[in-house]
Amino acid sequence: MALVGAMIGAASGGWINDYYGRKKATLFADVVFAAGAIVMAAAPDPYILIAGRLLVGLGVGVASVTAPVYIAEASPSEVRGGLVSTNVLMITGGQFLSYLVNSAFTQVPGTWRWMLGVSGVPAVVQFGLMLFMPESPRWLYMKNRKEEAIQVLSKIYDISRLEDEINHLAAAEEEEKLQKDTVSYFDVFRSKEMRLAFFAGAGLQAFQQFTGINTVMYYSPTIVQMAGFHSNQIALLLSLIVAAMNAAGTVVGIYFIDHCGRKKLALSSLCGVIVSLIILSVSFLKQSDVSSDGGLYGWLAVLGLALYIAFFAPGMGPVPWTVNSEIYPQQYRGICGGMSATVNWISNLIVAQTFLSIAEAAGTGVTFLILAGIAVLAVIFVIVFVPETQGLTFLEVEQIWKERAWGSSRDSNSMEGLLEQGSRS
Repeated sequence: MALVGAMIGAASGGWINDYYGRKKATLFADVVFAAGAIVMAAAPDPYILIAGRLLVGLGVGVASVTAPVYIAEASPSEVRGGLVSTNVLMITGGQFLSYLVNSAFTQVPGTWRWMLGVSGVPAVVQFGLMLFMPESPRWLYMKNRKEEAIQVLSKIYDISRLEDEINHLAAAEEEEKLQKDTVSYFDVFRSKEMRLAFFAGAGLQAFQQFTGINTVMYYSPTIVQMAGFHSNQIALLLSLIVAAMNAAGTVVGIYFIDHCGRKKLALSSLCGVIVSLIILSVSFLKQSDVSSDGGLYGWLAVLGLALYIAFFAPGMGPVPWTVNSEIYPQQYRGICGGMSATVNWISNLIVAQTFLSIAEAAGTGVTFLILAGIAVLAVIFVIVFVPETQGLTFLEVEQIWKERAWGSSRDSNSMEGLLEQGSRS
């Protein structure tokens, strides 16, 4: 039910962001999540527990849309990727901490209630801190609250840069005045450039899940046991190491995303993922042939698992969220961000519900080989459909989609200049 709640939260989160603003959307997500944690901890029966999980999922869904957009809109273009990736670090770091917290509560009476209830603490802390944070300057400017927007921008940029940023916002506002005041979900598909942008963003989100990351995170203890390590303690220890590597890899990604670019980072990440999934596939296929427990192929499976995380975490972990926070025009950013996040959560649910069934029917080795094939398709998708946005302003990214939609003959010199500027940054 948490995943179902996340899908609903992500789908509605775009509208909440656009109508009420990024700050209020974050506060709303915190309240819903904290309420869900309390309901779960105090649940007298399974039905109330399920309701609590639904609330927690709603909060996560709204937050998954809001956080990347809020960070991107308040960040200078040259460090935007790294700052948005920090949000992913908080997620992967939180997963690692959750392993430690859950392990600590295993010896406490009422174990599961404490585990579920304590999850509301970060939401309460964030709510308190968020009260002192400003609203997104871009959202304020587009809502005609220009003085507030300029006041926020002055805290981010020095005087020499401030004027340029205000000019960019003014240009974006003038362009949006020529369009509809409000947009709907259907408007995304009526505009050719928006269809291209959404296809790239949603495709990245789908491939992030269908290349198997949450399969690895959800089922890492099971995978380790399937590799022949039947001790629960060893399986949980190796899963803890996997979670730690996931967080550490995200730190690496924060550096490279603004130095190597989003596209190169995604491609290098996917190539490593393909190799890792093939190693996992071979290890399980060979182990099945020799009918052994653990041994060489068991450790080979663990190595493949570790390599998978080492390659995935710096690239395909943060890149889809970063790209989706910067490829949409201001008018569409909330609604398209919500739609693409919904694609992510739906893909997450599909993979989580089908992995063990497919592994049981076709074999674990074949299942990992299927994921490797999907990763190959992801490489082709990134090469063909995803532009490089490193160092570009939001206005420059919009120009890329216009050129792709209507041909490079129109203002081609301007396009080349934008790409050259982005690569220099």
